[in-house]
Amino acid sequence: MTSLRTVFADLHVHIGSSDRGEAVKISASRNLTFRSIAREASERKGVELVGVIDCHSPAVQEDIAACLESGEMEEAAGGGIRYRNTVILLGCELEVMEPGGGPFHLLAYLPTIDAMRGWTAWMMPRMKNVRLSSQRIRATAGEVQRELLARGGVLVPAHIFTPHRGLLGCSADRVADRLDPAGVAAVELGLSADTEMASGLSQLDSFPFLTNSDAHSTGMIGRECNELRLAEPTFEEWVRALRGEGGRGIAANIGLHPQLGKYHTTYCAACKTPVGSETADVCPHCGSARIVRGVSGRVGELTDRNDPEAAVAGRPPYRGQVPLSFFPGVGPKMREKLLAELGTEMNVLHRASPGELERAAGTRLAELIMAAREGTLSFEPGSGGKYGAIAVSAGGRRA
Repeated sequence: MTSLRTVFADLHVHIGSSDRGEAVKISASRNLTFRSIAREASERKGVELVGVIDCHSPAVQEDIAACLESGEMEEAAGGGIRYRNTVILLGCELEVMEPGGGPFHLLAYLPTIDAMRGWTAWMMPRMKNVRLSSQRIRATAGEVQRELLARGGVLVPAHIFTPHRGLLGCSADRVADRLDPAGVAAVELGLSADTEMASGLSQLDSFPFLTNSDAHSTGMIGRECNELRLAEPTFEEWVRALRGEGGRGIAANIGLHPQLGKYHTTYCAACKTPVGSETADVCPHCGSARIVRGVSGRVGELTDRNDPEAAVAGRPPYRGQVPLSFFPGVGPKMREKLLAELGTEMNVLHRASPGELERAAGTRLAELIMAAREGTLSFEPGSGGKYGAIAVSAGGRRA
């Protein structure tokens, strides 16, 4: 019988630039390279499976080839690129625009560098600049899906509820309006939604949920992640986990508390102010109709269950996580101190004992981290592209 273990997996991480300085994701940190992602995930975050979703870029493929040729990394037998304790899944984020809705993002994963090179060759005549991240493709979502699956790939709609580039957030009311549901491996919830919210939609019952960071800097890797039961971290094992084969599966989704997400509540694009109502059509502050429906409001529009409790009970547990960067008083020096004394960020957030936390971080910060684990923190909700925050009282304690 195959022995299974639990690993942390973050399957949506961007690349800012190649080793030679060529831009890949314009909005991401230039320090975010294929090599730096591998090192951060393995040595500092404790993430054993990481999806790098800009591997379609020829510049990134050159970096991967250099890592393989030098012996610093190797191709894993079950798919992916191995660096020390971490395996990197090769992915691509692309944008689709279809009549009747706004543009939305899809995540495509392939098992090998050769398969990814073939995917790049297919996209190149259909895309203005294949060297950049998240570019629009001149193809329908169905065409992308069929081509990807024929190449042995895996398709996941990205941050599915967000008002910017989410399939259900801005393009359609049903996944089936854009894709063949049978060819969708999972859906990514995004930073502003959790399992309870998504379980209100019966159309999502057949899909596993993924919680990924969409990291644009190394520090954000793992801010959302998944606990997976695998024999080892590889592409093939991940696919089996999504299908629930042989005891493999998603043990837990670890995500931001939805209120920390930057699109959780509805927002006025004219006066840049949260509206205060998820159903408002006009801003109460300035009278503008330029309302951007937040994830909470959009989920409410699509929910077809009065009580999703039964659907939630059949899902892996959702564990709310507050990344170190959200805690007051955690700057670069404190982060380094915590990692030096307690190991990886996953250890700090989920495994270190209260006594270990207090010795390394002090009483106040230790209390906040433990409160985050217990789900007793309060938050100021995020909106309009601005992240939420931990709500603290005047005395510095949690509210």
